[in-house]
Amino acid sequence: MEVKAKLIDTANASANVKIDAASVKARLNELALKTAKRAKIDGFRPGKVPVAVILKRYEKELERDAKSELFRDAVNDSLAQIKKKPDEILGEPIFVNYEEKGDDVEAEIEISFRPEVKIDGYEEAIPEYSTPRVLKKEIEEKVNEFLKFTAPLEKADKNELESGDFAKFDFEGFVDGVAFEGGKAENYVLEIGSNQFIPGFEDGMIGLKVGESRDVKVKFPDDYQAANLAGKEAIFKVKLHEIQAKNIKELTDESIKELLPSEKDITKAKFEDRIKEQIRNEKFQKLLNEELKQKFADAVVEKVKFDLPKVIVEQEIDLQLRNEWGNLSEDERKKLQEDKDALKEKRETFRDAAQKSVQLTFIIDEIAKSKGISVDDRELVQTVYMEAYRYGVDPKKHLENYQKQGILPALKMAIIEEKLFNKLFEKNKKEKE
Repeated sequence: MEVKAKLIDTANASANVKIDAASVKARLNELALKTAKRAKIDGFRPGKVPVAVILKRYEKELERDAKSELFRDAVNDSLAQIKKKPDEILGEPIFVNYEEKGDDVEAEIEISFRPEVKIDGYEEAIPEYSTPRVLKKEIEEKVNEFLKFTAPLEKADKNELESGDFAKFDFEGFVDGVAFEGGKAENYVLEIGSNQFIPGFEDGMIGLKVGESRDVKVKFPDDYQAANLAGKEAIFKVKLHEIQAKNIKELTDESIKELLPSEKDITKAKFEDRIKEQIRNEKFQKLLNEELKQKFADAVVEKVKFDLPKVIVEQEIDLQLRNEWGNLSEDERKKLQEDKDALKEKRETFRDAAQKSVQLTFIIDEIAKSKGISVDDRELVQTVYMEAYRYGVDPKKHLENYQKQGILPALKMAIIEEKLFNKLFEKNKKEKE
């Protein structure tokens, strides 16, 4: 076997490999001998199967394995020639060319390595911004939302239901005169005008008097989650028992202590300060996600330059193409499947974005390391579980799906990125305040 390797740049190398027939045959025989010692074939004692029998049955598979082993050896020889270590390799080496000449094999292999990223001066890429202002009106609105949410419901001194009231009532739904599963409840409490029920239901209750019954006609949306009800007309028989209203208290030092009894030394002023900080953080996160991150990304990829590992760039191109695939029309997909040149041309349209994405990933990773930011497996699992709870799905299955799809590394990077951006801009934010 002959191997000639050279560095293309600091992150990539190529190797020209020639494997002669004798090397393939020798490795094939070695594998056949190992297989013979552990194979179980009828008519032969364990470990006594002749090599000739093994070759007759498994020659093609063993020859493929022999070539794979020889190419792995070739990669190791290449690393030795260019003074690189196996743990520096990123991704799997790729074949640029592969040709079988008789029993000989010739190939060109490209190997990529983790790039050396120098982030000196990256701080200059952090964009200037104004600290989000919080208006008094915004604080009042948030406080009123909190007071309304925590206020207890009490019987209202009125007899006719209006929008904004809370109705305590019984209901039962019928489609074509037949009651359907899940369409019945007693003493249910609903805020009229909250749009929690299907369109038309709450409007149909307006004007009801306490103790009165009414038939409310509605139509289930075409995309209703229960397929047996989607798009169908229904009648709900309702009976109003009581009209309720929220007893909303004014925010005072005394009332906030009643609403938050577990918090010591809470006052109206402290609570309003907390609301102010919450609003500021929400505004800052919006500014960060919609503007600052992109400005920083655009600036830092121009400032921090380094050689990109080709293997990772190609993987990112493939990923972006797969993500776009679902947005293509059926005709576009068919054309790309049938026309290799068209597919290649389409694939190339993602190269620039893929290169910037890979470049930014390595930059973010390097800055995060310099800041001591990391995410361990426990935090990663907790994040997946919290996401599962929000979606109302089984956490363990959600985690298993992410593992099967290979999403966890990307999720881990996203968490690191979020931590980093908050840290980078938090310093800037405090300085400006």
